[in-house]
Amino acid sequence: MAAAAGEEEEEEEEEAARESAARPAAGPALWRLPEELLLLICSYLDMRALGRLAQVCRWLRRFTSCDLLWRRIARASLNSGFTRLGTDLMTSVPVKERVKVSQNWRLGRCREGILLKWRCSQMPWMQLEDDSLYISQANFILAYQFRPDGASLNRRPLGVFAGHDEDVCHFVLANSHIISAGGDGKIGIHKIHSTFTVKYSAHEQEVNCVDCKGGIIVSGSRDRTAKVWPLASGRLGQCLHTIQTEDRVWSIAISPLLSSFVTGTACCGHFSPLRIWDLNSGQLMTHLGSDFPPGAGVLDVMYESPFTLLSCGYDTYVRYWDLRTSVRKCVMEWEEPHDSTLYCLQTDGNYLLATGSSYYGVVRLWDRRQRACLHAFPLTSTPLSSPVYCLRLTTKHLYAALSYNLHVLDFQNP
Repeated sequence: MAAAAGEEEEEEEEEAARESAARPAAGPALWRLPEELLLLICSYLDMRALGRLAQVCRWLRRFTSCDLLWRRIARASLNSGFTRLGTDLMTSVPVKERVKVSQNWRLGRCREGILLKWRCSQMPWMQLEDDSLYISQANFILAYQFRPDGASLNRRPLGVFAGHDEDVCHFVLANSHIISAGGDGKIGIHKIHSTFTVKYSAHEQEVNCVDCKGGIIVSGSRDRTAKVWPLASGRLGQCLHTIQTEDRVWSIAISPLLSSFVTGTACCGHFSPLRIWDLNSGQLMTHLGSDFPPGAGVLDVMYESPFTLLSCGYDTYVRYWDLRTSVRKCVMEWEEPHDSTLYCLQTDGNYLLATGSSYYGVVRLWDRRQRACLHAFPLTSTPLSSPVYCLRLTTKHLYAALSYNLHVLDFQNP
C-alpha cells in the first residue's frame, strides 16, 4: 500500500511538473484566468497577434489553434459565414480559413476583375444560386456557371430565358423558377431546368420589382399599385389582391413569416415610402418612419429576419429597422458620404454591409458597428460613370453589375 501511495505521489508530481512547463511564460496571472475570459480577450486579436501569441509556449499554441476560439473570432468578423444569431452557414469550410479571408474584407484587400461586358448600356439585375449566376440583359435573363475559383465564369451561358417585349427590370429565383418583372407590364414565370415559360399582363405600366416566397408572388409597378399573385401552375395570372399605393413602387419584399410584405415607393404621393401590408388581406398594417423628405424614394429593401429589415434609396441613407422596437424611427442609419443615391444593398446577415451608389460605380463596405464607411471601390472612370444597379456577395467574392459590365472583387486571392 505504501509503495502504491508513493507511486501515486510521484505521478502527481510529474503531472504538476508537466503542467508547470506548459503554462504561459506570461506568468501565473494569465494562467489563472478563466477560459471564457481568455477566449474573449483573444477574440479581439488579429491573425498576426495570435501567431505571435502561439509562439509563447505549447499550451498557448494549442489554445490559439482550437476551433472554439476561431468560431468566436469568426462570429465577430466580417463575412465569415456566421449569422448574427451565431448560425454557421458554411460548415464545409474550415473556420480558420474563413477568418483569414474575413481579414481581407476588413482591410479592403481584394483583386478586381471583370466577368462580363456588353456593348449597349443596360440596367442589369442578378441573382446567385449554388455555382450559377443569373443576370438580365435587355429582355433576356442569362445563366452562367462559375469556374471553381469563383472569380471567373464559363463564357457559354447555361441557359437563356426570354419572354418579355421590353427590358427585364427585376427578377427573383424561387422553387426552381425564375419570376421576372418587365418594362412591358408583364410578369414572366420560367422553369430553370426546362423550357416552360409563361407570361401574363400584370400592370398598366412597367413592373419595377417582384418577390416570391411560399408560393406567393408580389409585384410593384410605376402605375402606383402592388399586386399579389399565386405561383401555382393552375392559377398563374389570377390576381389575389390589388393594392393602391398612391405612389410609384420601386422595391418590394415578402416577410420571412409569409404574413406581410413591405413596399418601397417614390415618396411623392405619401409621407412615408415604406409601408407594410397584410399578405392575406392586402390591408395596410403600418408605415415606417415619419420624417422623410419629399422624393426620398426607396430603391432597395430587404428583410434580415421577420422583425428586422434594411432600406436605401434617393435620400442617400441606409436604414436599419427593428419592428419590435419602433416603426416610427429606425434603430441605426448610415449616410453615403458623397451624397449619392444608393441603388442597392447587401449584407452577410451579421456585421458586413455593402452598398452601390449612383456615381462612378462606387461600392462601399460598412461595418455595422461603426458609423463611417470602411472602404470604397470606384469601379468606373468619369467617361463611363454608371450606377451600381445590383450587388451580390459570397464569403469570398463581391459581384457588382453596372451599365456596361459585371465586376468581381476577389477577397480570397487579393
